[in-house]
Amino acid sequence: MRIGICGSMHYTEKMIEMRDALNHLGHDAFVTNLAAPFVGKDDAEKERIKILQKNEQDAIREFWDLMQGADAILILNLERKGIANYIGGNAFLEIGFAHILKQKIFLYNPIPDIDFYKSEIEAMQPTIIHGDLSLIH
Repeated sequence: MRIGICGSMHYTEKMIEMRDALNHLGHDAFVTNLAAPFVGKDDAEKERIKILQKNEQDAIREFWDLMQGADAILILNLERKGIANYIGGNAFLEIGFAHILKQKIFLYNPIPDIDFYKSEIEAMQPTIIHGDLSLIH
């Protein structure tokens, strides 16, 4: 299965780890082509890179293009900003893109308790894998 790995770029190293683990399981997993500059950077530098890429490299459209022809996405929703299972704005967009493209949506952890869009995520009926990559099929 061709699977895009999405989530906060603050967890780029973990996204790459998940990509490699899924590939080891026989999937064709990928992360954004813009991930490399984030590796090994601290949170402040990652935030600077993220803003630069959104504004100057059209990062949102770049991942949309990569999603074409994929079968699924995996949202790596880890704790961030004091929110358990955080899903930020870009990941929320990518969930919506996957829904419109009729791709499977997998969440690494349960849906976060964020009032603004919890019901929308629920309506897109993601599969929650509770950190178990073997549940992706």
